[in-house]
Formats: sequence, C-alpha cells, structure tokens
Amino acid sequence: MEKRSNQLKFFITLNQFIMLIISFKPKKITKKIASQLAPRASDVIMNRFGLTADGKIKTLEEIGQKYNITRERVRQVEDAALNFIKKSDVYKGEQAVFDELKQLVRKLGSVVAEHELLPHISKDKLTQNHINFFLVLSDAFKKHREDEHFHARWSVDHDVVDRVHETLRKLYASLNDEDLVPETEMIKKFFDYMGEVTEEYRDAEIAKRWLSMSKTVSQNPLGEWGRTSSPNIRIRGVKDYAYLVMRKNGSPMHFKEVADAISKTFSKKIHYATCHNELIKDHRFVLVGRGMYALAEWGYKKGIAREVIADILKREGALSKEEVIKRVNKERYFKKNTILVNLVNPKYFKKNKGGLYVAV
Repeated sequence: MEKRSNQLKFFITLNQFIMLIISFKPKKITKKIASQLAPRASDVIMNRFGLTADGKIKTLEEIGQKYNITRERVRQVEDAALNFIKKSDVYKGEQAVFDELKQLVRKLGSVVAEHELLPHISKDKLTQNHINFFLVLSDAFKKHREDEHFHARWSVDHDVVDRVHETLRKLYASLNDEDLVPETEMIKKFFDYMGEVTEEYRDAEIAKRWLSMSKTVSQNPLGEWGRTSSPNIRIRGVKDYAYLVMRKNGSPMHFKEVADAISKTFSKKIHYATCHNELIKDHRFVLVGRGMYALAEWGYKKGIAREVIADILKREGALSKEEVIKRVNKERYFKKNTILVNLVNPKYFKKNKGGLYVAV
C-alpha cells in the first residue's frame, strides 16, 4: 500500500512539473487530433513516434513486417497520415497548443538543441515523444538534422538560426586545442562574436543552450569550455583527469596527491602506480622533484638541478644567490639546499668580481 502511495505521489509531482512548462496535456491532444485516422494509419503514427504506452519508437522495417509491406510503403502511410491530420478541422482547432509551443521555443532562444528542448518540457520519455510529434506536425517548427558541426535542433526563427550557427563557427575557430575557457568568459565571447542582439536573447542561460548545440565546442567535467577534440575537454583516461586536477591546483603535486585528487573530484579510483606511469609518458607533465610533477605550460623544465641553474645563468647573466633560488623555483621544484649545494660546485659555477654567480 505504501509503495502504491509513493508511486502516486511521483506521478502527481511529474504531472505538476509538466504543467509548469506547458498548460496542455500532450497525450490528450494527440488522442484528439489523431482520432479520425484509419486504424492502420493511426497504428503507424503511434508506433513511428513512440506514442504507445511503452514509448518505444519503431522503425519502418519493424512496422512493415507487421503489415507485410515495404519500408517505403510504411513511409507513404506515415506521410499521408500526417497530411490528413494537418488538413483536419480538429487539428486546426488546436492551434493554441502549437502557438504555446512556439512561444516556449522562442523563450528558450528560438533555436534549441533537441536534447535540451524535450527534457526541458518533461523528464518523462513518453511525454517527450508526444511533444516531438507536435513539432514534426506543425509547420511553425523547423528541424535541423544533426551534422558534423551541430546536434539535431529545432527552430522558429530563420534569422536567429543563421546568426547562432555563424557565431558558433567563429567561436570554434578562435580556440586552440589547449584552450580552456571559464563559462562566464565563454558566454561573453559568444555574445561578442554574435554582435548586436535583442535584450530577450542576451541571457546567460540562452547562450548556454546555444553553445550546447555545437558538436565542436563542449564543456569538460569541471565546467570549462574548449574544443571538443581537445583531450582537456573529451576526457579519455587518467592523464587527462590528471591534467585537469593539476591545473585546478595551480602548483606541483606528488603523483599520489594527483591520484587522490582524481578520485575525490571525479569519483574514479586510480591506483598510484597507474597515475605515476601516465604522468611519465605524457608531454604535458614535467617531473620536478622526487615523485613531484608540474605542468609543462607553467614553465617548468626537465633536467637535474645544475642543468637548470646553468641554463638560467646563461640566459639571464650573473645573479645573486637569492635570485638564482627564486628563478630556479619558477622552473623546477627543488629544495633550497639542493640548489645551494649545486651552486657552490666550482666545476660548474663561480662568483664574479661583483659577488654574483655565473656559469663556468
């Protein structure tokens, strides 16, 4: 009895959520506008759009096998049924429903990725199928199919679509594979490239929806944006997770700290040995001490202490002891005593007349 009560509460909550987004009942509208279809035509529509109780969307082939007809014939039945509905008085009498959907799409940005639009209206898969049926049925909506640049999306304003598409292409072109951009900065860049836009569209949530249409620009698990092809965005293994946690930390880390940070941040258990091996092999990381790693982009360099010191002195000229320590620590993670021991080795370094150290 208690289980049944909880299920009832769930469905009530779900229906209340749907009503907050749309004022009509999708299943009721579908039943009404499809009521005049012939039995086979109705069955084809219900199964092609997943409007049956199980919500399963069936293929042309599956339906064709049921009626012993070809896939092309099923398609013809489907198209004829859709046209029949569009011409019916019942459909024309429900235009308020389609106007409401159009206003909703416009409010969301006038062009919205399908994977954003349908869940926004309802988390219920069957309800999503009914909404998709309405979008296909009405000429007010245009579906843009998935391609190499964009996910499948729906629009109600041709001019907005063109501008958003162009802006996303410009945004992608402005990025390098190494770039990681905070979300607020990414939204600003988007509107900068888009130029003048009406106040109704100058909204962070709308910009994020537009960004989610792109297949070439994406977010990583930490919410940073970049090229989808970048290993900093499309995480494929331990080394990519390691890069993100080290970049977030901002300073050198022991490989055990890196592994623990990955586990804590991404809920992925990483063995210390595995983490160490991945850091050794990847050019993005530099060993800067015993088990300590830094990001190469921070300016840290490979080499033992005396090699790093010699390189700095040859590059910058004579330096005091304090200046040597300071500059070495910008490039490597050595203990102070390690630097000093190497610095007093007369085989490699000496003091000039001014008391500053130079390489031999």
